[in-house]
Amino acid sequence: MIYGIGTDICDIRRMRATLARRGERFAEKVLGPSELLVYRNRMARVEARGLAYLATRFSVKEAFSKAIGLGMHMPMSWRACETLNLASGAPQIRLHGALAEWFASRSLSAHVTLTDESEYAAAFVVVEKGAA
Repeated sequence: MIYGIGTDICDIRRMRATLARRGERFAEKVLGPSELLVYRNRMARVEARGLAYLATRFSVKEAFSKAIGLGMHMPMSWRACETLNLASGAPQIRLHGALAEWFASRSLSAHVTLTDESEYAAAFVVVEKGAA
C-alpha cells in the first residue's frame, strides 16, 4: 500500500550560487558521509558532475521528506537520508539513526528515481507500507 509520494525539482544554477556563497559547508550540511565522498570525488574530476550530484541528492531528500509526510522536521534531517547507487547504478535510499528507526517501526520501504539535465535535477520517491 502506498504510504506517500514525493517529488522535487532543483535548479542546478541555484546550487552553484549557494556553493559560491557558502563554500563546501553547504555540501557538508546536505550530504551524508558516504554521499560527501562521492561528491568530492566528482567535483575534483568535473565540477559540473559534482554540482549535478549535489542537486540530485538535495532533490531526493526533499522528495523523500514529502513522501513520509514530515518535511524537514525530526527525525528527518539532511544527513540522515542518503541516496547511494547499487552496483547496477540504481539509486537506493539509505537511512541512519532516529530516521532509520522511525522508518523501520512503520514497516516502510522507499523507491526512488532521479535525473538531471544541464540546469535541473529532479527526484520522485514512492514510500510503501508493508504488512505489519
